[in-house]
Amino acid sequence: MKSIAVDMDQVLADFIGKAHREVNKRFNLNVAREDFEIAKLEAQYPNLAKEFYYMINEPDFFRDFELEDEDAVPVLKELNQHYEIYIATAAMDVPGCFNAKYEWLLEHFPFLNPAHFIFCGDKKVVKADYLIDDNVRQLRSFSGEGILYSQSYNEYCNEFRRVRNWKEIKELFLPVETK
Repeated sequence: MKSIAVDMDQVLADFIGKAHREVNKRFNLNVAREDFEIAKLEAQYPNLAKEFYYMINEPDFFRDFELEDEDAVPVLKELNQHYEIYIATAAMDVPGCFNAKYEWLLEHFPFLNPAHFIFCGDKKVVKADYLIDDNVRQLRSFSGEGILYSQSYNEYCNEFRRVRNWKEIKELFLPVETK
């Protein structure tokens, strides 16, 4: 059985949406969602970088994310019948997120095996046939086939096969060819 590793933030969970809302609320800003880019925000408000890092490391910050795409749940449920599914999240970038991410995954994807949740830094340690991720750097270090989950910040990249949503992921991986 082939295996698929799936990134969490900006593939399954809407990290940017929560970060955008919280930054505007906590720091009394009025940045539009389409203009919200963390790197630009930190450059424009240098004192914000440290506070932003503290904010995302709060124990419950990752707990109430919305789904990035509502189709992720039924598609992953179906993929789970034909592939070994792993969730690979770069949790080492935000050490305070472990429990919240774990609980979020259990809530939204109770049909997945929690022993297949991988909390790591560099995803080169993930041994799967495929990795679906929005982070080009993670895909470059991965040894299997990288699938780029489209986001505005990775539009420049044409190194990897690209998917824009979970319906496209379903079309890519299902039906499973049997030999």
